[in-house]
Amino acid sequence: MNIPDDELYALLRQSLAARTGATRQRTLYLALRDAILNGRLKSGSLLPGSRVLAQALVLSRNTVNTALEQLAVEGYVLRDRQGTRVATLANVERSSQTPPPVKLACGVQQLPGGVQRYSPALAFTPGIPAANYFPLAIWRRLTERVWRDEGNALLNYGASAGELRLRMAIARHLAISRGIHCDAEQIVITEGAQEALMLCVRLLCDAGDEAWVEEPGYGGAKTAFLSAGLNVTGIGVDNEGMRLDITATTPRIIYTSPSHQYPLGQVMSATRRLALLDYASRTGSWIIEDDYDSEFRYPGEPIPAMLGMVAHPPVVYIGTFSKTLFPSLRIGFMVMPPALAKAAAPVIGSLLRGGHRAEQLTLARFIEEGHYTRHLAAMRRLYRKRQAHLLEALHSEMRVEHHIYGGGGGLHLALSIPGIDDQALVREAHKLQLAPHALSRFWLKQNAASSGLVLGYGNTSAARFPAAVSALNRLIVR
Repeated sequence: MNIPDDELYALLRQSLAARTGATRQRTLYLALRDAILNGRLKSGSLLPGSRVLAQALVLSRNTVNTALEQLAVEGYVLRDRQGTRVATLANVERSSQTPPPVKLACGVQQLPGGVQRYSPALAFTPGIPAANYFPLAIWRRLTERVWRDEGNALLNYGASAGELRLRMAIARHLAISRGIHCDAEQIVITEGAQEALMLCVRLLCDAGDEAWVEEPGYGGAKTAFLSAGLNVTGIGVDNEGMRLDITATTPRIIYTSPSHQYPLGQVMSATRRLALLDYASRTGSWIIEDDYDSEFRYPGEPIPAMLGMVAHPPVVYIGTFSKTLFPSLRIGFMVMPPALAKAAAPVIGSLLRGGHRAEQLTLARFIEEGHYTRHLAAMRRLYRKRQAHLLEALHSEMRVEHHIYGGGGGLHLALSIPGIDDQALVREAHKLQLAPHALSRFWLKQNAASSGLVLGYGNTSAARFPAAVSALNRLIVR
């Protein structure tokens, strides 16, 4: 032993006297373990016998023996007839050294910075619905019925592709609202749209494949593609949506949000849609159609999905209930063409684990009983009014030069504001309990980005708009 018995006893007594909440046995075990790890008790040193330790520390012998047995089980000491010796451990002085340098994987280092999320959500946060309008009493009642009807069966794993009842309900809803005619077997339930995106990549792509994303566009798509080792190219958008750039490297996968481009809000024209479908069919590419905010279309009827435009489209359609219901639900879905669904079926079980069964079955009943359709109709009316009030506030309170994008639907408006540091502006806005997004962060190439703000109005009362817009204007001009 490299410290005298008296010094060891003093060390252990000090630990026992300072214990807070832990048992004497646990405290003794931790004190001896730490002394071994920091090198005060060297490898091979002989500890005092359990009887001697018990007398010196005024503990029962059972307490001492139990602590020593735990150390022996974990390999810190060796016990035999000759006594208890400290085991030979490698690098026992490691704790005194500085932590090793941390280097994240190259693919992770390329990812765009995550968005800070506040709870409750701050004013102007994009993509957040009016959760206080959600019919919670109905949802609670349906949840109770699900548990009453299904019981302990819900505690087991579910189908990897998700609950059949929910997939059937989604298929019926899509046929009516989006012009997509599909079977439940073509649908996979995911944990939000982001998992659907990552599942598409795992099913269809290999590292090094080419991916196209809209520029500017949704950061989650870039995250999914970059983290999978894909080469990501930004393809520009205009007032007809994503342009078809035949000069770029042929992609394996093309991400687009044709019904409501994020963040600028354009609707992809029928001409562009058909050209993109034709290009993908000829080149063997796959289109991921993110139906972002498609349920909230204000003038006219919802825009039909690309998946339903032609026969055998090379399209995977993804959607989520995070914005139509509430974000923490974390239920999304993807719809595959029949041939892809058949090919993917054997491996879905290796990629996903069935879970959230009660929530999925509650959502199925919510859709089946018409609550979902009624809630969407009410929310469209609310968001249409909020958007109109926000446009009025921008007209009256935003005095700096700006251009407004969007307006046909969704839960946000994008403002192009030349010559500002929009990311610094967003940081200052947070201090005022406002959380718009910086428009520039939606570009892959920051040197080509436009500056501005993305203002969410879904979660913000219209009464707050004039003062909030005025505050943003003051931050810009000061």
